[in-house]
Amino acid sequence: MFKRREFIKALGLTSAGFLGLGDSVLADIHGKPFQTLPTVFSPIRIRGRVHVGGQGVFRAAVSDGRTVVQTNSSGEFELHTATDRQFVFVSTPSGFDFKKQANGSADFFQLIDKTKAEQNISFELTRTVQSDENHHFLLLSDTQIQNDYEANLMLTVAFPDVQKTIKSIGDPNLFGIGCGDLVFDDLALFKEYNQGVQSTGIPFFQVIGNHDMDFGVRSDAWSNQTFNSLFGPTYYSWNRGEIHYVVLDDVFYLGNTNKYIGYISEEQLAWLEQDLKLVEKGKTVVVSLHIPSFTGAVNRYPQRDTLGGTVSNREHLYKLLEGYNAHLLSGHTHFNDNMISGNIYEHCHGTVCGAWWSGPICFDGTPNGYAIYEARGSELKWKYKGSETPLEEQFRVYAKGYHKDHPDHISLNCWNYDPAWELSWYENGVKAGSPEKIVALDPWSVELHTGPELPARRQWVEPQLNDHMFFFAPKSTENLVVEAKDRFGNVFTKKVG
Repeated sequence: MFKRREFIKALGLTSAGFLGLGDSVLADIHGKPFQTLPTVFSPIRIRGRVHVGGQGVFRAAVSDGRTVVQTNSSGEFELHTATDRQFVFVSTPSGFDFKKQANGSADFFQLIDKTKAEQNISFELTRTVQSDENHHFLLLSDTQIQNDYEANLMLTVAFPDVQKTIKSIGDPNLFGIGCGDLVFDDLALFKEYNQGVQSTGIPFFQVIGNHDMDFGVRSDAWSNQTFNSLFGPTYYSWNRGEIHYVVLDDVFYLGNTNKYIGYISEEQLAWLEQDLKLVEKGKTVVVSLHIPSFTGAVNRYPQRDTLGGTVSNREHLYKLLEGYNAHLLSGHTHFNDNMISGNIYEHCHGTVCGAWWSGPICFDGTPNGYAIYEARGSELKWKYKGSETPLEEQFRVYAKGYHKDHPDHISLNCWNYDPAWELSWYENGVKAGSPEKIVALDPWSVELHTGPELPARRQWVEPQLNDHMFFFAPKSTENLVVEAKDRFGNVFTKKVG
């Protein structure tokens, strides 16, 4: 049995270093009592300043989630809000560092005092140690811990791997994004999740997932209270280098047990419209949201209900992103999908927990893991990193006959594939051809997950069709090598047999 105190001690951390839930789910933020939604709304005028070392920051964006204003040349702003709003937050400008809360997550917001009609809220920033034009971030989706056993795996397997990656990158401008389903309905386990985040030493921006909500409340408006009390607003933005980053809440709670749909509220769309007006067209915009706007599963399983697996009003999001080089980052599905449509590249990531902590892979064969992104100016590059797996491991090859649906072929799963990748096989040093992409099941997933008895921990998990399986029949298996070149020119090879 996992002993929480012993693990904290082993990390060299103390419980005072974490923002835990303690005896109450709704914890305090910044030492102030967290206030829930009021029933009567009253106007509030907020005046403040964004500054660094006493010097005002010009044109910094400040918002209450409804209205976006910019600071003047002295760094001053005035925001007219009301008692239905909970936070005022700054969209950290490029060139400035990210502060951290005690729980390790990013600190960019302040609570509105709903008892005062006029108040002052200011943000003091610090400059980055070195230019942030080039920077990295990690995307971790669906840590999704449900009990002490899974929390132990997250803290002793997943996060130590993340720590090694951070050390190897060595970028002082590195940050993380937790892309939702941080826990699995047991919100008390946010304490363990926070321990993992704090152990990385980098600030994390958090996305709310469908398993991070308060269930049993009467409407979606009340479903974010625990999340808000720990991590602040559920939608917001920031800047790093030449890239503008946005987090959205696309999980809409239906007020019935744990039912939800993928949907972006009008409030968020109206806020995003204002937010993006301050971003020059042609720039790169990265949007993180838990439920993908769209996935290939819609075509792989055309009879399935997609309301909980895609965003029903996604076209309106796409409309707001016109003119930008846009990337949508998501999780939720426990499979890896890359989809490109016009100016939008959608990355649906494999998950930290894989098939819900039941083994080493997601049910499409993608390794349990996370994504590493690198920004160089406005250009974005990425790789998928399997936990406890070398970064060079970008595909898996199965021997002839292992895939029962294609017994005469060698099969391979290249989980982060997109159409710009080039896959080839070589016989005796000579290129013999390119494998054929076929929608199929991963054969290892079939072995691990098929049937009502497997996997033992999550018997409801079954293998899922994916769009990154490839098949070929070589003339000779002597000196047989498979090569995969990603869209950035990185070459990965594997000798077969």
